[in-house]
Amino acid sequence: MTTYFSDASFKFLRALARHNDKAWFNQHKAKYEDHVRQPFLRLIADLQPALAGISEHYRADPRTVGGSLFRIYRDARFSHDKSPYKTWQGARLFHERRRQVPAPSFYVHLQPGNSFVGAGIWHPEPDTQRRIRQFVFDNPGSWKAAAHAPALRRRFEFGDEEKMVRAPRGFPADFEFIDDLKQRNWFLWRALDDATMTGPRLRRTLETDLAALAPFVDYLCAALDLEF
Repeated sequence: MTTYFSDASFKFLRALARHNDKAWFNQHKAKYEDHVRQPFLRLIADLQPALAGISEHYRADPRTVGGSLFRIYRDARFSHDKSPYKTWQGARLFHERRRQVPAPSFYVHLQPGNSFVGAGIWHPEPDTQRRIRQFVFDNPGSWKAAAHAPALRRRFEFGDEEKMVRAPRGFPADFEFIDDLKQRNWFLWRALDDATMTGPRLRRTLETDLAALAPFVDYLCAALDLEF
């Protein structure tokens, strides 16, 4: 079985966290390419057949520009943290219409001690939030099946650190899934330990996770009038 990442991948990212400056990165850029970027691009390419089997409208795109892999460079223009580099590497497996309309994604995150896989929609605009909340309110039975199936929730959890304190305006507080309507992000995720990320079963593990998350993504697509 193929492996992608190694202890050297995590060693580089830990070192980058300690030496987050352009001079150090430029000096060690070959290690970034060899141990982080190129392995991730290979993984993305290898996930595409399984993703196509889940949805013909989603892409695991290994192109170096405009593809699934996020840039390692931070946009620090509006941040107090002026560090030039992210200390992780992430990839978004995206909907083909992502540039036209808001769309949920699948996501894979590589970071020492904090790797994970997930899917959903992150930081949507208020109008998109309203559409999702209304769709859940109007279709609670299918939401229960897509987001609360016991097997799914044993494996994945909501990322809800930005959850609203009160019920959103216009929805009854006694609605069965009012806690879900309080979300600002609808994203399910689960942690992946370092041994899984560096082991030979990573691709198979991710393929299983993508398939398990597919009904949740399908529901969000329906809420936003997207094909799945």
